[in-house]
Amino acid sequence: MNRQSELPASAQRVADLLRNRQHAHPVVILPASGRTSAEAAAALGCSVAEIAKSIVFRCLDDDSAVLVITSGANRVDENKVAALVGALGKADAAFVRAHTGYAIGGVCPIGHLTKTTILIDLDLFRFAAVWAAAGHPHAVFKLTPQELLAMTGGRTAEVAAHPPIAAASIAGG
Repeated sequence: MNRQSELPASAQRVADLLRNRQHAHPVVILPASGRTSAEAAAALGCSVAEIAKSIVFRCLDDDSAVLVITSGANRVDENKVAALVGALGKADAAFVRAHTGYAIGGVCPIGHLTKTTILIDLDLFRFAAVWAAAGHPHAVFKLTPQELLAMTGGRTAEVAAHPPIAAASIAGG
């Protein structure tokens, strides 16, 4: 991984936003794709859980974007999210780009083109620092969960799907 002087345009936009907010950590370009949490974690040498994964949904009530930022180790429980924001639909690549300004796999938590509802997984707050996408599938930046909350103006929520206790004990035993 390295810091390149010439970033892709979408990652440069994020770097400029971070610099304007006097964020202490630079945008980092991964040598291989960070499109998935596992790819990003492997490149960064951190756990998958320390990746702040961005999932975009379409709010059916007003056709707005809902960004859920969760630990890379978690699956989002759509029912929990819907209970907080209303009925959800799938967000295809065109919807994601039109609302956030980023391609799937590089959706940054900040700098969206339209007003976006942002929910941040409480599970991320168990880490001192996490890594978020920086506008491009190869670009990430480091921040604390508290900085993530402050930068996005989002709200915390329990959004992770947890396996039923019976299934977990069967799988483990």
